[in-house]
Amino acid sequence: MAQSPQSATAIVVGAGAAGLFGAIACAEANPDQSIHVFEAGRESLAKVRISGGGRCNVTHHCFDPALLVTHYPRGRNALRGPFSRFQPQDTVAWFEQRGVQLKTEADGRMFPTTDDSGTIVDCLLGEARRLGIQIHTGQPIAQIKARDDGFGLATRNGQDWRCDKLLLATGSSPSGYRLALSLGHDLVPPVPSLFTFNMPDPALRELAGVSVESVQLHLVLQEAPNLTQTGPLLITHWGLSGPAVLKLSAYGAVGLHSQRYRAPLTVNWLPALKQDQVRYRLTDLKQAQGRRQVAAFSPFPELSRRLWQYLVQHRAQLDTQLNWADLSKAQVQALVTELTRGEYAIAGKGVFKDEFVTCGGIPLPEVNFKTLESRCCPGLYLAGEILNIDGVTGGFNFQSAWTTGWLAGRAMAKSGGGADHR
Repeated sequence: MAQSPQSATAIVVGAGAAGLFGAIACAEANPDQSIHVFEAGRESLAKVRISGGGRCNVTHHCFDPALLVTHYPRGRNALRGPFSRFQPQDTVAWFEQRGVQLKTEADGRMFPTTDDSGTIVDCLLGEARRLGIQIHTGQPIAQIKARDDGFGLATRNGQDWRCDKLLLATGSSPSGYRLALSLGHDLVPPVPSLFTFNMPDPALRELAGVSVESVQLHLVLQEAPNLTQTGPLLITHWGLSGPAVLKLSAYGAVGLHSQRYRAPLTVNWLPALKQDQVRYRLTDLKQAQGRRQVAAFSPFPELSRRLWQYLVQHRAQLDTQLNWADLSKAQVQALVTELTRGEYAIAGKGVFKDEFVTCGGIPLPEVNFKTLESRCCPGLYLAGEILNIDGVTGGFNFQSAWTTGWLAGRAMAKSGGGADHR
């Protein structure tokens, strides 16, 4: 005799940041519900635990929703409304009310004062326990069917469940995408975002560890010919990293993927100076320091000695024994070019520490961003990275998870799935 399905008021698929935060918001808004969370992995909040090198970059100290949305290569228009209702200031207050203090670093990133992601994990799991939310780890969902009275779910280990409301918060998991497709959604093909650039230049890679406080990078892609980012840069054993590179990779993610991560990159090592100012400093040095070797004396303190020597010898291809007084006009121009618009070649992508961010996912027009309810399947809600939303590095991806999870949870708690008018 077939066993009767187990039932719940609401089921959340995915126990990551968006899923668990959504379950908590749902339980807080309506404590009388039976809420169950199913996680395919062996533990909840696995990505939260390893994020930020184990410190968890919870959010960013940007409390203006209009400015906040500019940090999202995909999703900025859709997030305007949600951020007016739950933004980083609300995230900070939410954790503080539960005994977790956050601190702001110089670049605006916000971490728990403990510098331990376990603080965030323990807080969320503690809230889930307090609210009676049941979490089932190691139980992937194999199938979901929409019914007149809600949803039927089958786990891969043979359990059947029924629920009134359903939240998909499976991140960039292919199985999560398959479940959404089975419920009537389309899919923008997911591709990596937030990655470093592999550069086929052995002399450049020998500078691993050298950083520059501010460079301007210009990426030329067939689909997006004018992508520019300015910010810190770090040279690594495989090429280029740092905030400027990571932001550029996010905005160029789709185009770089279509070009198999091969594209020309223009680097301005001195973005605070105009070309004429750079040329003036070089020609002035010909007069003032004529007897000194070009490779041994740089007029730009913002560039390290090793980087200067690389630009002189390997990029402008000047003799290391050449004196400033002996520089020709053509050689001065070669230096100006390499300092302000040097052309490099990207020949692949690396990874960014423990961050795994993709662009792509469920198309945003298929979701009502007042409630995060599906426009394709009533009673279904979507939150987090399963949506075609991604932010640059700095806490923005977690913030979109908190916001979309919170809104979805509040909406699920209401009978009929109506919008929450806080």
